[in-house]
Amino acid sequence: MSHAWQYLQEVRKIADNLSLDAIESMVYELVALRRRQGRLFVVGLGGSAGNASHMVNDMRKLCGIEAYAPADNVSELTARANDEGWPTIFYSDFWRPTDALFVLSVGGGAATVSLPLIKAIDAAKAAGMKVFGIVGRDGGYTWMQGDCVVVVPTVEPARVTPHTEAFQAVVWHCLVSHPDLQAKATKW
Repeated sequence: MSHAWQYLQEVRKIADNLSLDAIESMVYELVALRRRQGRLFVVGLGGSAGNASHMVNDMRKLCGIEAYAPADNVSELTARANDEGWPTIFYSDFWRPTDALFVLSVGGGAATVSLPLIKAIDAAKAAGMKVFGIVGRDGGYTWMQGDCVVVVPTVEPARVTPHTEAFQAVVWHCLVSHPDLQAKATKW
């Protein structure tokens, strides 16, 4: 059996075991966010930060949701890290209760490695915001504190990271192409 065959078998198992109810609930919540003219802040670390940038583009362009990826603003991110400490990099003083935080994370916010995500979730909850997420493993802090979270099932522990980061894209593309959420068609 080749690696490619095994990997794609794992992909099939994950797709078959994603929570359709959680995805549909997330669509409902994002439609409500757009109706109340709330903003969406998408955060992630490492590869998930890169995914956050792409997701923000799709939310803005295809769904008409005002969205931001705080990791994209390197000047603010490094100023916060320098002046207030690494755990504060995603926190914003101007979040409103009508806004929402969307966490992309492999571990979902583990205290030993993802303190910026945990602090962002706590700040969002304190501001009265909804917290969404697409996470891996057991969902971590995002799963415990979030309002609507999709956990990418673990089918092979050695490949949690690539599968979770890949399925972040699968799920958010499902969201932005959902007929209830998509406001503008894609070109292709």
